[in-house]
Amino acid sequence: MSTLVPEEYRERTERVPPFKMHVVSYRLGDNFYCIVDNVDPGANISRAKASTREEAESKAIAKAKERLEYSASRIQDI
Repeated sequence: MSTLVPEEYRERTERVPPFKMHVVSYRLGDNFYCIVDNVDPGANISRAKASTREEAESKAIAKAKERLEYSASRIQDI
């Protein structure tokens, strides 16, 4: 039985006003995974899997931005 260990781990913070998002990506086997959460309270917003880091991050960040922008517009409507 082989155990996969995350490699090439990278994390950073980006802003989608009025939110901050925490982006984590890593390689597991042949695929890269990316998880995006909002910094406060730290809930996962999106995830993606792809053959390259750039593709996984691009997919996850695009989905997160869409969701955060929708949330921001709903906050303004209140």
